Amino acid sequence: MKKEKFCFPAVLVIVFCLLLILFLDRSGFSSSERIIQNTIGMEFVLIPAGRFMMGSPLDEPGRDLDERLHRVTLTRPFYLQTTEVTQEQWQKVMRYNPSRFKNCGNGCPVEMVSWNEVQDFISRLNQLEGTHAYRLPTEAEWEYACRAGTETPFYTGTCISTDQANYNGKRAMPGCPAGENRDKTVPVRSFAPNPWGLYEMHGNVWEWCQDQYQKKYPKEDVTDPMGPSSGVIKVLRGGSWYSRQHLIRSAHRRQDMPDYRSHTIGFRLVRNP
Repeated sequence: MKKEKFCFPAVLVIVFCLLLILFLDRSGFSSSERIIQNTIGMEFVLIPAGRFMMGSPLDEPGRDLDERLHRVTLTRPFYLQTTEVTQEQWQKVMRYNPSRFKNCGNGCPVEMVSWNEVQDFISRLNQLEGTHAYRLPTEAEWEYACRAGTETPFYTGTCISTDQANYNGKRAMPGCPAGENRDKTVPVRSFAPNPWGLYEMHGNVWEWCQDQYQKKYPKEDVTDPMGPSSGVIKVLRGGSWYSRQHLIRSAHRRQDMPDYRSHTIGFRLVRNP
C-alpha cells in the first residue's frame, strides 16, 4: 500500500494559525473585537504584535537593491483594513469620486488619489467618527501584514497566479506560470484573502504608506520603525493591475511624490486599537 506523503509546510501553517489564535485569546481582545467595522462600512482585522524579517534574501527573483533583509519587531497590535478603500467609501467621506475606473463599480478600489489627498480623507474620517485613530500603515506594518507569517516572495509562495491576484499576468517571473492581463481594477474581495484575512495585498492598486522613503534599510534589528524623520518622497506597496509579477512581491518598494496621482494607486487604512 502506498504511503501518504507528509506535507510539512501545511503542518507549519496549521501550527502558525493555532499560535495566532492563542495569542489573540491572551491579548485582551475578545473574538468580536478581532474584526471591527466603522460607520461607513470599512472593515478592519486585528493584526498581532510580532517579529519578522523585512526585505528580501539576495537570491529572491526580481529583488531590488533597496530590499536589504533585516529583523523588525512590532510591539503593538493594530487594526488594518481588510480591503483597499473603495470608491463608495471615499465618496461617503469626500463627496466626489476621482477614480478613472468608475465603471468598475462602488466596490472597486478608489484610485487617482495622492498621498496628500489621502491625508485629507483621514482627517475628515477622524472628524466624522470623533476620533484620532485612523492613519496610513507604516511600511513595516504593511509588509508584516502582507506576509502574514510567510517568508516567500508572495504570501501564496514562490509564485502567484492571476487567479489569486490582479496584475499583468503576461509578465510573470521566471519559473512562474503566465496568466491574463485584465488591464483594469477589480472589485475588492475578488480573490481569497491572505492567512490574516486581508484581501488584494498583492496587485489591484498600489497602496500608500505613511513613511518617507529611505533607500537603505538599517543593517541592525529595529523596533517599530517609522521611516526617516525628514524627506519628501513617500512609499507605496503591493503593486497594481498594471504591474509585472515581480513588482507585486511582499518586499517590493515603490516611491513617489506626495502629490502624485495615478489610476494604479489607492490605499487602505490602519485603525489604532
